[in-house]
Amino acid sequence: MDNTARRILGIDPGSVKTGWAVVDAQGNQLRHVDSGHIEAGKGDFPDRLRLIFEGIRAVVERCQPTAVAVERVFVARNADSAIKLGQARGAAICGALQAQLPVAEYSASEIKQAVVGSGRAAKEQVQHMVAMLLGIREKLQSDQADALAVAVCHAHTEASALTLAQRSLATGRRGRRA
Repeated sequence: MDNTARRILGIDPGSVKTGWAVVDAQGNQLRHVDSGHIEAGKGDFPDRLRLIFEGIRAVVERCQPTAVAVERVFVARNADSAIKLGQARGAAICGALQAQLPVAEYSASEIKQAVVGSGRAAKEQVQHMVAMLLGIREKLQSDQADALAVAVCHAHTEASALTLAQRSLATGRRGRRA
């Protein structure tokens, strides 16, 4: 397996608070680098979007990730909330794209599946597993834990894809030699 180190920025978008987390991944090893949230508040909405954009840009400049993963948001109840959340998500993605980083998107069920092993896991289970996987002892804020889960999901997804590709190449090589 390729042991190239990857630094992943996970983003849990929100129009009031946007969680972010940076994780180093090398093979199957994960290490928590930094995490927190961008407090956009409840003020003027365009100003909140600017704060999210600038906050993600600052994290990218400071932590130098090689990839970004964002939770794909689905809100069916309130159209206005869904639109605001989508705009906050867009501001966060644009903050990362300014550094020309690849951006991957994952649904909540994909994230839960990758972290806990069940796409229907409770939020508390995800928080607990993220803390265990990364050796974090302090209590995590919800948006911070969610951003860590997004980063861990991306690390696991990349590692699985790499393993499958290597197996495919190895099988192909053996087939040609016969």
